[in-house]
Amino acid sequence: MVRIILKKQDRLLLLGGVHFDLNSLVILGLLLRTKSVTRTAQQLGVSQPSVSRSLAQLRSLLGDPLLVRTAGGMELTRRAEELAPSLQDWLATTAGLLEPPRFDPATLDRRFRVASTDFGVAAVVAPTLPHIGQAAPLAAIDIVPLTGDMVARLTAGEIDLIISGLDPDPAQTYERFLFTETFSCVVDRHHKLAAHPTDRSLSVEDFLSCPHISFVVSDSGFDRIALRLGELAPRRRVIARLPYFQAAPHMIRGSDALMTLPTRAAEAIARTHDLACLSAPDLVGTFGYRLLWNERSHRDPAIAWLCDMFADHCGSDAALPHSKAA
Repeated sequence: MVRIILKKQDRLLLLGGVHFDLNSLVILGLLLRTKSVTRTAQQLGVSQPSVSRSLAQLRSLLGDPLLVRTAGGMELTRRAEELAPSLQDWLATTAGLLEPPRFDPATLDRRFRVASTDFGVAAVVAPTLPHIGQAAPLAAIDIVPLTGDMVARLTAGEIDLIISGLDPDPAQTYERFLFTETFSCVVDRHHKLAAHPTDRSLSVEDFLSCPHISFVVSDSGFDRIALRLGELAPRRRVIARLPYFQAAPHMIRGSDALMTLPTRAAEAIARTHDLACLSAPDLVGTFGYRLLWNERSHRDPAIAWLCDMFADHCGSDAALPHSKAA
């Protein structure tokens, strides 16, 4: 039976009722391989007398000379020959535990669970997925919806990563900034605002004169536009709320309503469904999009690689070093 006993200042291994200093076992392993006190000291970068003292202690503990002098030089005793293979295996295994994990995307066989809105999927995951498939053909991504308990789910290991435009909590998550996004409004081609110049933002008055379809984030119903409007928010008449923007064309077409979306989503929807796309009022502002994770996976090389892949392929502002959320 092998048992590790950890003390405040040393680590001892209990073998057959005898306590061994782990450093002594390292020295013994080299002695049995080199059959030389001098070469062992040189490889360890210690003095020859210290290796000699360790050998004397090991001889006493094991009740065997271990190395004996012969006409041809130092040779192992029978006991030492029996110890050598097991000791070398143990040392190799122990060294492997202390080495940083080796990561190779080509052999990665893992399903990542990523929480995101459909905007995050369209803007971040979709342009990256072909590159992930090329670099890691055995890897896969499962998208799950954003909920209000995302950080708890990170901690529990239920999800690996969050793609979000919500402000992070620096006490709970790490972040990788991806890009800054503006807002645009989508309206029907026959809408009263459809002819508004595309190079000018809508005025707040024009913006508030229309009924609105609101895009809300997560099960908390967070509405960023209402937040940005501040004291003007009560003047905004919301006739419907949606948790996903892909349904926007069906709600907008033929109506006098307006829907405010991240610009790249608004432009794609307008282009595909023949709708008008207008710049939102300056008051609505911009927002940052980020990757979020927590301490559980902070040193996971596969998560670091996935973050790099998303950052490299979703926008020009994304190649920035990650940091604790701020």
